[in-house]
Amino acid sequence: MKTLMLLRHAKSSWDDPSLRDFERPLAPRGGKAAPRMGKALAESGPLPDLVISSPATRARQTAELFIGSAGISLSPQFDDRIYAASSAELMKVVRAIPDASDCALLIGHNPGFEDLVARLTGSFERMPTAALACIEFPVDRWEDIEDGEGKLNWLLTPKDLKK
Repeated sequence: MKTLMLLRHAKSSWDDPSLRDFERPLAPRGGKAAPRMGKALAESGPLPDLVISSPATRARQTAELFIGSAGISLSPQFDDRIYAASSAELMKVVRAIPDASDCALLIGHNPGFEDLVARLTGSFERMPTAALACIEFPVDRWEDIEDGEGKLNWLLTPKDLKK
């Protein structure tokens, strides 16, 4: 059994028009949502044994805040393929996860993450900023994951959390 979690980066700022999209930081709202989501995961689990993030500024900041508040004692790996990735590109990342990992967390962007959830589970789910999806697969190797074979265990958004 393999578990894949997908965390869309938290709300980003558009305040500085001189920044490239890749460099946009989190907005104050995103800086609050990411640790709240990490705390929620710590309370419900499962905790990932591998974290792979987009290297974009907002994803890096989300990873740092989320991991810290979840009590995960891992440093994220950064994979350039996640930034602006299609679901097909994201599938390559997923299938390349080392089999020693049973529960992996990817941190990235839409529309790729929404498309990947739909591709893996057969169900379209909206993923607003800082949304976290948990998908299980009846496989022993990540490379064996196929379209439609995943079961969406849950999808949590910041709005689902009590203030």
